[in-house]
Amino acid sequence: MVARYVVSPRGGRRAHPDITSALRAAAARGRAALIEIAPGRYEETLTVRGDVQLVAAEGPGSVVVGRPRGTVLDASGSVRVHGLTLVGREADVVACHAGTLTVEHTEIWAHSGVAVHARPHSTVTLRDSLVAHGRTLFAGGTGLVERCRFTDAADNAIAVIEGARVSVRGSRIEGSRIHGLRVSDAHAEVVGCELTGTGRAALTADARARLVVADCVITAVHGEGIMFTEQSRGTVDRTRVAGARHGIGAASGADPVVRGCVLDDCHDTGINVQTDARGRFEDCQVLGSGNIAVFSTKGGAPEVHGGRISGGNVGIAVTDSARGRFAGITVEDLTNTALRVFDDSGATFEHVRVDRCQSGLEARGNGGTTAEVTDTVFRDCETAAVAIGGQSRVTLRSVTAEHGILGFGVSDEAQLRVTDSVVTAVGVAGAGALGGGRLIARNLTVNGSGALGVYGTGSAYLDITRSEFTDCANAGASFDGEAGGQLVDCAVNGTRGVAVIGNGRVETVGLRTSLKVVRHTEKPAGPPQQIINIFNGPVFNGPVRDIQVAWGNENVSQDQQRTEGDDSRS
Repeated sequence: MVARYVVSPRGGRRAHPDITSALRAAAARGRAALIEIAPGRYEETLTVRGDVQLVAAEGPGSVVVGRPRGTVLDASGSVRVHGLTLVGREADVVACHAGTLTVEHTEIWAHSGVAVHARPHSTVTLRDSLVAHGRTLFAGGTGLVERCRFTDAADNAIAVIEGARVSVRGSRIEGSRIHGLRVSDAHAEVVGCELTGTGRAALTADARARLVVADCVITAVHGEGIMFTEQSRGTVDRTRVAGARHGIGAASGADPVVRGCVLDDCHDTGINVQTDARGRFEDCQVLGSGNIAVFSTKGGAPEVHGGRISGGNVGIAVTDSARGRFAGITVEDLTNTALRVFDDSGATFEHVRVDRCQSGLEARGNGGTTAEVTDTVFRDCETAAVAIGGQSRVTLRSVTAEHGILGFGVSDEAQLRVTDSVVTAVGVAGAGALGGGRLIARNLTVNGSGALGVYGTGSAYLDITRSEFTDCANAGASFDGEAGGQLVDCAVNGTRGVAVIGNGRVETVGLRTSLKVVRHTEKPAGPPQQIINIFNGPVFNGPVRDIQVAWGNENVSQDQQRTEGDDSRS
């Protein structure tokens, strides 16, 4: 049977003048106790042992317990607090040393230090309560947080460390100076929560921790929405991050699984994987990223399956000795490159669709820079569907490119292999090699090029076999400069232009065409358009006079001089 005690500073029959005297009376009897507290402010330190309930008699907010310094509530046993306001400074406002502590409909104000400290071997439940300014620390015990609000923490709103296991549900965390929740060498579950305005990552896991996140909304974060580091693991499901610097990050060996999330309007990156981290990302949407939607760098190696990248600058970038596998993704409406592989990195792309981006795939770097692209469509890219340089090596299989200036291009000392691929309705060429680039194509089809089907220039090498070029305005194939190689078992169809414009260095074997084959010294019927091609730069069709081109410069100045009689304005 529970013994009932009444606390009232105004006195009354069998009433205790303060909470401490009621606690002493309860401890003396050694029975379960219910202590009902009348409204008022109590300057006390409460040491609660055993089976005790502390209840505000007239409801939440009517009882304030506080001390200028030191702990306000020190609990051990089976303790329940309902409806109190606890105010403290420079210490643990609420501390649970052992047993269980349940705090409901309570406000905890920690103007410095720790608001709630759950020590090893304790179990603490916070329900329908407010925690302001201080952090809630679970160290080695277990905890449950339901429908609580954490506001303006001086560092982390919630810290889960030293093997603790904590579940946070239906709660709001706002304005934390550092993290909303940090889990380190422990386990935390965050479900149905809202986090906003944190100084760093809203949710972060480190030191081999496990973090499980589901159905959360994270907004206006100065760092990452969710961050996994130091070999941490976990899952993130059906969560939205908006307005963060980075949406979801993984570093230093972390390996999360992320499913069905939306990363919206992130200032830098949507997904950021680096420093030997991995991670699997399934059916996620990255919308309007300020810099890069999906970024793998410095040894990162994510797998991204399904989902959509829309708006923003760069779609997928793999750089600085990183890796990545990307499949079933739609990339659309970017102001820059859809897919980028740079600097000793490697990536595979399967079943990717790219629409309305400035360019499709760029690869550049040393011989360790590689990309494999399979069953992929590039449509309406403003410049090239594929453009590679440096010493990179790229393989295309069953790739389609439609519209834009160039289908597939290779320059410098790079190597491009193309198999079973189609280029349609490009402005300049279906495929081209320049500089010392190598282009090896099998079963390449080019339809309706505005100028050339395939071309080689500089000291490029081309090996084109079993390919077909139809309705190319100037020529099915054109080779000039020192370009060499072979054109074997190919067909040039249509009624426009010529079949091949040769330079005597490319061997033609088994060519099927009704059109003329000419050398560059000859003039083919109907003079071709004058084309000045600066690779990955502007393309001029038609006569060009009195221009200056600065390419690759960081600073360009331009001024216009007006001559007498010139009506132009600068």
